[in-house]
Amino acid sequence: MTKSHFLPLIFVSILACQSPKSTSETLQKDLVTLADDAMEGRQTGTAAAQKAATYIADRFEALGLGPLGTDGYFQSFNFKPSSDPHQEAVFIEAEEEGYTQGTNVVGFYDNQAAQTVVIGAHYDHLGYGGEGSLYRDSIQAIHNGADDNASGVATLLHLAGRVKEMGRQNNYLFLAFSGEEMGLLGSNYFVKNSPMADSTYNYMINMDMVGRLKEDRSLAVYGVGTSPVFAQTLNANNEGFKLVLNESGIGPSDHTSFYLADVPVLHFFTGQHEDYHKPSDDADKINYTGMEAISNYILTLINDLDDNGKLAFRTTVNESEATPRFSVSLGVVPDYLFDGEGMRIDGVSEGKAAQAVGLQKGDIVVGLGDQTVTNMMDYMKALSQFKKGDQTTATFNRSGEVFTVNIVF
Repeated sequence: MTKSHFLPLIFVSILACQSPKSTSETLQKDLVTLADDAMEGRQTGTAAAQKAATYIADRFEALGLGPLGTDGYFQSFNFKPSSDPHQEAVFIEAEEEGYTQGTNVVGFYDNQAAQTVVIGAHYDHLGYGGEGSLYRDSIQAIHNGADDNASGVATLLHLAGRVKEMGRQNNYLFLAFSGEEMGLLGSNYFVKNSPMADSTYNYMINMDMVGRLKEDRSLAVYGVGTSPVFAQTLNANNEGFKLVLNESGIGPSDHTSFYLADVPVLHFFTGQHEDYHKPSDDADKINYTGMEAISNYILTLINDLDDNGKLAFRTTVNESEATPRFSVSLGVVPDYLFDGEGMRIDGVSEGKAAQAVGLQKGDIVVGLGDQTVTNMMDYMKALSQFKKGDQTTATFNRSGEVFTVNIVF
């Protein structure tokens, strides 16, 4: 974990209003500030999360965005967290015993247009760990969430700084969501308590984990099927990305809340990694050049779509409903951007089955038991056949050689 220095709130506010030498410097400064230990992991409902919200609000104001929350730039909401992981949190009106308060940050650029483009990213993370953490050490540690999702918010602010370069046929609503890690709470609340009618929203762009662009420049974009124009626009404006396109508007991030309100959505994502939901997700591992390239790409897309009027909405297959459910794990982080044959491993968890048999990052699983694994869905189908204590074989490709090992779940 990167050693960092405490940033008092007054310094954070001053930093938010400074004018860096370039937009790329601004992008990095925003991420480093949000992912600093002083923000204590930005867990929803904490004073540290409110410090992060204040920083974002100050940046919105400095960039010339108007406030569109219920209290200036802030839209607060109260909820009772669920103690049952299979049940959702419950929004409440009053400050009841045991409540938690989240705060969305809302900035608006008004072009007096008939429709509005929503650009969003969640700023909350896991604080010192808790239920969502994949950290196995017994000692608590700050989960700074540099990629998840200081990267998305820094990109959001980078785009907000260039709003005058955007087309004039839309207004632009910039949203930093709270409560995403607890179940998309901030975006859910916003959609249900919107300052404008849902029908005025043209489309929504969501950025969640966009800080780890790899050497092959693989960039996943979800929600491509939610409007007929998206696929062509993404491909026509692509300069150098290896696009991995997914049609579904349903996914584990805030774009889902808007899709369920019949708003076309695009979600940008550079892939999962072995630091996901761990204290090691720090600012020194971020690809800032990659983030700026993604921001520039999104800006190009926004401008290309500017003269398309109100985009048509289209429902998509909910792929999460078709995903097989499984009770065991191999103990690996899949490379979700891999488009070859098999399931490529992007990280191996300590103390799990994969580590016990020597599987490594970069290995490509091509078989599990009797099931041939040609893609991620095959891999999940194969896992769904096993329960804890079962034994089977895993076949994998390592640098062109194929090996088979015995696995105990």
